[in-house]
Amino acid sequence: MITAGLTGGIASGKSTVSACLQKAGAIIIDADGIARDAVRKGLPAWENIREEFGPEILLPDGEINRDALGNIIFRDREKRERLNAIVHPHVFAEMEKQRHRAEKKQPDAVVIQDIPLLFESGMQKEIFPVILVWIPEDLQQKRLMKRNLLSAEAALARIRSQIPAEEKKKQADILLDNSGSPEETEKKCLALFRFLQNADHCFFRTKHRRAKPSLCF
Repeated sequence: MITAGLTGGIASGKSTVSACLQKAGAIIIDADGIARDAVRKGLPAWENIREEFGPEILLPDGEINRDALGNIIFRDREKRERLNAIVHPHVFAEMEKQRHRAEKKQPDAVVIQDIPLLFESGMQKEIFPVILVWIPEDLQQKRLMKRNLLSAEAALARIRSQIPAEEKKKQADILLDNSGSPEETEKKCLALFRFLQNADHCFFRTKHRRAKPSLCF
C-alpha cells in the first residue's frame, strides 16, 4: 500500500486535487473533515477550545463558529499554535485508525492523507511522498478573495499565516502546479495517481534526496 501526504496553501486547490485523486481510485483520509468532527459540541476538543477562546467563538446552537475562530488565529500565531495543540492529537489518532482500516481492506491501495497543515505540524518527517499543490501567491490571493469574499489585506494575512509556498516546495517530494485550467488539473491528477500505483518504481525506494521536489506535474 502506498500512503502519500497531500497538502497545499489556502485556496491553492488542494481539495480539488484530492477529489480528482479519489475519482481516479485513491482512498482519501481527510484531516480537515476529521478535525471538524473532533470539535463538535460536547466533545473533549470542543470543551478545551471553549475554555481557551471563550464563549464568543460559539454559534447560537453551541457549535464552534469557524469564521470567528479563524479571524482570531490567522492574526495571532500563539493562539493558532494553542488551537493546533488542542485539535491535532485527536486528528492524528483518527487518521492512523483510518489508515490501518484501509490497509486491511485493500492492501494494494493508494491512500492519500489530505492534510492542510502538513508542514506546519511537522508531518513531512513521517510521510513519504509528500505532494504539494502549488500556485503563485498572487493567484492564491485572488482565489481566496473571491472564495471567501475577503479584502486583499485579509486574504494575504491568511496566506501569510502559513509557511510560505516557496519554502514548502523545498521540502515536498512531488509538486503539482494547479495554476492552469480545471481540465489540466484533472489530467495531472490522473497521471499522478497512475504514478503512485507503481509501487515498485525507484522513486519509492529512495526516500532521501538532495534536490526537492523530485517530481513535478
